[in-house]
Amino acid sequence: MNIGLFGYGKMGKMIEQIAQERGHTIVAKVDVGSTEVDYKSMDVAIDFSTPDAAFNNITSCFENGVPVISGTTGWLSNYEKAIEICNQTKSAFIYASNFSLGVNVFFELNSYLAKMMSTLNQYQVSMEEIHHTQKLDAPSGTAITLAEGIIENTGYIDWKLDEFGEKSISITSKREGTVPGTHTIVYESAVDDIEIKHTAHNREGFALGAVIAAEWILGKTGVFSMKDVLNLK
Repeated sequence: MNIGLFGYGKMGKMIEQIAQERGHTIVAKVDVGSTEVDYKSMDVAIDFSTPDAAFNNITSCFENGVPVISGTTGWLSNYEKAIEICNQTKSAFIYASNFSLGVNVFFELNSYLAKMMSTLNQYQVSMEEIHHTQKLDAPSGTAITLAEGIIENTGYIDWKLDEFGEKSISITSKREGTVPGTHTIVYESAVDDIEIKHTAHNREGFALGAVIAAEWILGKTGVFSMKDVLNLK
């Protein structure tokens, strides 16, 4: 298939490499300063751009009949508008805070554990995420997705960055070196702790998941998630 890349940073380059290894063609590389975009050449777009560019990239693709896979975080205040435009144009869309196949299994494990812990009020949950120093947003989109999975299945009502509250999930964000991404969730009590953790060793897993999602979405209409791609529902 012919793929348009929106954002040609480290992730864009990794996606290019994996897509080509899987027999696909990169027909466009749209980055800062790009002016003309040949949407007609694209079967699908993969967006790993910047928070201020993502909404325009995504909706322009919809309006030109191009389905979109997006892993850009930090733009979600406009997510519902994007969904509306996707539906109006009868396009297709998958947004994920993290496309790693392992992380998406971890999301399901997190929700399942939260259900089991929901009545054990002696435990206080907290989270830590560690990423490279070039990551722009904090907490990470992955951490927010994990927090939402806990909130949906427990009595917690929100999350807070570096703050503890009785009904709030405290998220600690660290930026260190070139760390691709580490997420740890801890349920702590006076007598023991329960901990689950996902550690990414490189960006390859994120890129592979995005390409697999792009392969899956071809020919489809609507808004989907990695649960659909991996048949986790």
